[in-house]
Amino acid sequence: MNVAKSAYRVFSANSSAACTELAKKITERLGVELGKSVVFQESNRETRVDVKESVRGQTIFIIQTIPRDVNTAIMELLVMAYALKTSCAKNIIGVIPYFPYSKQCKMRKRGSIVCKLLASMLAKAGLTHIITMDLHQKEIQGFFSFPVDNLRASPFLIQYIQEEIPDYRNAIIVAKSPAAAKRAQSYAERLRLGLAVIHGEAQCSESDMADGRHSPPCVRNTTGHTGLELPLMMAKEKPPITVVGDVGGRIAIIVDDIIDDVGDFVAAAEILKERGAYKIYIMATHGLLSADAPRLIEESAIDEVVVTNTVPHEVQKLQCPKIKTVDVSMILAEAIRRIHNGESMAYLFRNITVDD
Repeated sequence: MNVAKSAYRVFSANSSAACTELAKKITERLGVELGKSVVFQESNRETRVDVKESVRGQTIFIIQTIPRDVNTAIMELLVMAYALKTSCAKNIIGVIPYFPYSKQCKMRKRGSIVCKLLASMLAKAGLTHIITMDLHQKEIQGFFSFPVDNLRASPFLIQYIQEEIPDYRNAIIVAKSPAAAKRAQSYAERLRLGLAVIHGEAQCSESDMADGRHSPPCVRNTTGHTGLELPLMMAKEKPPITVVGDVGGRIAIIVDDIIDDVGDFVAAAEILKERGAYKIYIMATHGLLSADAPRLIEESAIDEVVVTNTVPHEVQKLQCPKIKTVDVSMILAEAIRRIHNGESMAYLFRNITVDD
């Protein structure tokens, strides 16, 4: 059966109206209608998907934004992908702007690499390609057995800084931890601004827990074989919190990929205020803003939090007027168009380096 180039459909896998906003914006930019389907929860909380039109032989794009109920969203995506697979869709491409469980991408003690498990589940359900944005670790792409396009939100956030922050030339880019220094350096070099790094904050960073399972226990057996004496690793001790770089009399712009539990950002804002910064902005791709994040932001020294619409956060914006949104539907729509037409994706990654 020969299928025309125009034979593609775009579906939303969300059951909530708030989560379909991004899908509607993408389809409007593409000039196509959103595919007809019904996604809902049974009375026993099982996920059911009914595809209301023929998809045989077509390329299907499933847009799935991740709300607070992460596990339900994952099941919606898996069930819809499998429903399309069994309906003889030619290709099933997931558009997942924020990839869930991306922080669980390393072995921690006797835990598991959940991100790898999710990648395997998506492949088994029928996905053949994924479009995502700013993965927490770029190495996550290696978990998949099919292509992954990891788009960047930084051009949109940099444009916001240039157009919406008055006197941004007097700003300094801040990394809230040494782990975020590469991302901050990328912003600083593109904006021709200085760089500062906050070091020594009292938090349990990922690097503290990432390596090994701590097994066997680090206890020397004095009664057993003593021929092998392994050196003991000294425990880490963080220095007092300090800011490397001069932020006095400057606008401080903290950049990161995810803002969820805002405690670290609030603490960073306080130390920057103490060091003389007169305005503080937070720029992040994914605004999860869980728990009491809106209230904590409203009561903090932070002047503005800027996030993209990869994750729905309209409720949080009503609770905190400091939260602003940047629309990234343009680049997602262009990625869909290029993949469908067989065009190169290189244009979407121009001037992007390995460290970005």
